[in-house]
Parts: sequence; C-alpha cells; structure tokens
Amino acid sequence: MNKKTLKDIQVKGKKVFCRVDFNVPMQDGDVTDDTRIRAALPTINHLSEAGAKVILASHLGRPKGQIVEELRLDPVAKRLSNLTGKVVLKTDTVYGDEVNEAISQLEDGDILLLENVRFDPGETTNDPELVDAFAEMADIYVNDAFGTAHRAHASTAGVAEKLPAVAGFLMEKEIAVLTKALENPERPFTAIIGGAKVKDKIDVIDNFLDKVDYLLVGGGLAYTFIKAKGYDIGNSLLEEDKIDLAKEFLQKAEEKGVKFVIPEDTVIADQFSEDADSKIVSIDDIPSEWQGLDIGLKTRETFADIISKSKLIIWNGPMGVFEMNPFAGGTRAVAKSLAEADGFTIIGGGDSAAAVEQFGLSDQMDHVSTGGGASLEFMEGKELPGIKALDDKE
Repeated sequence: MNKKTLKDIQVKGKKVFCRVDFNVPMQDGDVTDDTRIRAALPTINHLSEAGAKVILASHLGRPKGQIVEELRLDPVAKRLSNLTGKVVLKTDTVYGDEVNEAISQLEDGDILLLENVRFDPGETTNDPELVDAFAEMADIYVNDAFGTAHRAHASTAGVAEKLPAVAGFLMEKEIAVLTKALENPERPFTAIIGGAKVKDKIDVIDNFLDKVDYLLVGGGLAYTFIKAKGYDIGNSLLEEDKIDLAKEFLQKAEEKGVKFVIPEDTVIADQFSEDADSKIVSIDDIPSEWQGLDIGLKTRETFADIISKSKLIIWNGPMGVFEMNPFAGGTRAVAKSLAEADGFTIIGGGDSAAAVEQFGLSDQMDHVSTGGGASLEFMEGKELPGIKALDDKE
C-alpha cells in the first residue's frame, strides 16, 4: 500500500471532495440495503469530526447521462442522515450555481451530497470540463469508492489528477487486504472460482494459477472444464471455444503443482426452472437432455475439506444458480464452510458478496469486498485507474 491515505493529510477547514459508492438497491423510493453506505461511514465520520467541509459524490444505477427521477440520491441522503446523526444536505444538480452556493454555505463538519454524478454524460467519459468543475469545488480529493476504482471516470480518476488525492479508510482496507493476499499469502492458499462463463474469469484463473495451492471451480464455467476432461455434460452450459483454454489451464496447474479441483458430482435438472425435476449424479453420468445447475454433495464435502485446512481462501462467483432455491445448496454450503473456516476468508464482491449476505453469513467472513468488477480486476493483477490516480507516499 504505497498510496497516501487519510492518515497522511490534515483536513480541518478544508473542502474535501469524497467519492463514495452509494450504488445501493432501492425500492419505492427507499434504500433496501444500506451495506455500502455503512461501509463508507468511517471515512465520512472522520472527515466531519476532523472539521472538513465534506462534499460527497456517488453514482446510482446507469442513467446514461440523463436525469432519471427514480435514480436521484435523496433517499440515500436521508439514510445517511439517520446513520451519521447529522443533517446531510443534498443538491439537485451535479455541478453549477446551485452546488457552488451550497458549498459556500458549508461550515466545518458539514456534509453535502451531490446529485447522481452519472446524470452528467461527462462522468463516464472523464470529460475535462466536468473534471475541472469537480476540482474547483474542493481543496482535497478522497476516494473511498473501491467498487468504482476500475473505472476511469471524472469523479474517480479525472479529479484525482487535479487535487491532492488520497485513499479513504474503506479503499485503504480493500487495497491492503487484497494486496497481502495476492503478494504474501498464508498457505495453503485456496481460490474458489464460480459464475457462469470461463471468458469472464480467464485472467483471474490465469493469475491465481501462479499464486494458489488449490483452485476449486464451480458454477456454469465448471462444465467447460468437465468437458475438457472428456466427460459428456448433456445440456449444461458450455463455451465450446474455451475448451482448449480449459485444457491449457489444467495443464498449467499440473506443471505448477496446483491442485485444480473440478466438481465430481452435480445437481442436474431437466429444464432451467425452479420447479424442474432434479437429481444428483456423478459428472460421468449426465443424461444428454439434462443440465447441471449446481455442485453435488460429494463436491461440497471435498470443497469443505480443502477450505477447512486452508490458511487463506478467496471466493469469487457462485457454485450454481443460487437465485433458484433448488440450486442454491452448493453456494450455501461453500458460504457455510467459509464461515466455519479457521483461515482468513475474503469474499470477492459481486454475486459472492450477495450470496453470503442472502444466507446471513457476511458478518462471519474476514473481508467482504465492496467491489464486484473492481475486485475481480484487482485479482487479475490489473492496475485500477481509481487507485493509480491517488498520490504515492514519499
């Protein structure tokens, strides 16, 4: 972690532009899950209590540069007020006269939330005019939005080039935990990779094969590896053009002494439906008209055994179609094994984070990443624009 953080700067009396990730689920004008808002509280409270004039910026949804009434941040400001115990002011615009007037009225410790930054088309294009507008609002830039760190947007990368720029506490924690895991892991080190497609996880699998002791695969992408091993997979999800790549990964694992574990049994169904007929079969016994939708009981036991003896475990991607109850058992079993593990557990954001939250197990994990795409790209070994733009320590 060679980037400057909040600990490296004085903020009293300063205007601080702080990028947060308040891209939260909403229904009927109310926030239904405030996990991301609560994750930013240590940084927001620190800035406010240290006497900064706090200017918060976030996106919500994908308004594509248009004003979308249901994607306004008023419900977020209301929830943040409840969580901080302070009045959180809110503008109806991203920049301009209204925003400048609101900032001029701020006193030390006050908190102001700008309107959804993606209402301006310049946000996602990193438009220089919008970057300058953001930079003129403040003296210091703080990025606490790890979930958007893989985007080179105006509020994540552009403004960081114009102001003294440091990481907030959440950003600092995300970088520290993931960097230590990838560069100096305790062993045995196990990575669990799931999700639908091999193509979405090519780089992360390739990167992990240079680092881990065990690589466990589940979810839809596992069937391409099962096919690469020579088994018939019926109607299961298959990426025909990735079979050779799957064989290469299996070969690379063997050469590097990595135990690459594919499912030994699977929950199959006669159709992709919640009320389909389903049963558990060995992977060498999948009927031609059926499809695999979850890992089976033996696979869950094998994974649990490896997890239990690992010192570090990273999980990214569900083991099956966990949105459908009959095919959620594998994902739930892996989540439970991680919750019971003695090793350090990292949930790599996205669907895995949603799953442990759904099963009520997130507070039993050592680290649940707030970034889906960001944590995935970090685990691929990529440099994230929102982190790169922050000031280096001397």
